[in-house]
Amino acid sequence: MEIRIGSLTHPAVIALLDQHHQDMLLHSPEESVHALDLSALAQEDITFWCAWKDDALAGCGALKELDNAHGEIKSMRTSPDFLRQGMAKLLLEYMIREASSRGYQKLSLETGTMAAFLPAQKLYQQLGFQVCPPFADYQEDPYSTFMTKTIS
Repeated sequence: MEIRIGSLTHPAVIALLDQHHQDMLLHSPEESVHALDLSALAQEDITFWCAWKDDALAGCGALKELDNAHGEIKSMRTSPDFLRQGMAKLLLEYMIREASSRGYQKLSLETGTMAAFLPAQKLYQQLGFQVCPPFADYQEDPYSTFMTKTIS
């Protein structure tokens, strides 16, 4: 598997991000969906990566700089053909290392509260994330779980 800066114009990437957004809308009302669209992922404060196995897109994820000591994980998604094969864990570990190399002291994320989000919550907990209050511009929301991890 190769992780590289994601091409937001690649058809497979566009399709996976569209699927991600549509799936979020199945489980949360629109005002509670915080998935980023293509233009938001192209902003300078966000680095977007894709994991590729041969020529197949295995997954994606992004790291948003909140400030020089705090980053946020965004747009984590595994391609359907690669579910339960450890791709999300590899991508998340990669982004944690990147956050650490940037000097971030904290890494946070928002994920859903519905049953469909339990596998993601378990993965985040496995890698040291703990439930926390809302951060950045987020507000309390029954459809959101906020998590954070101190990194060195």
